[in-house]
Amino acid sequence: MESKEKDKKQLLLRLTNSLWEELAIWAQDDFRSINGQIEYLLTEAVRQRRKRDLPEKEE
Repeated sequence: MESKEKDKKQLLLRLTNSLWEELAIWAQDDFRSINGQIEYLLTEAVRQRRKRDLPEKEE
C-alpha cells in the first residue's frame, strides 16, 4: 500500500520574497512548515469555495 506522500503532486511555485516572508511568519505562528501552510491555505480555499457553490437547500 502506498503512503500518502506518494499520492501528492509536486509543483514549482514562484513567490516574491515579501510573500515568502509573510508565509514563513504565519506558518511559524501556526506551528507549520511553509509548505504545510501553503497546502493548508489552498485546502481551506477549496473547501470554502465548495461550500459557497453548493446549491442552497429549499425549506
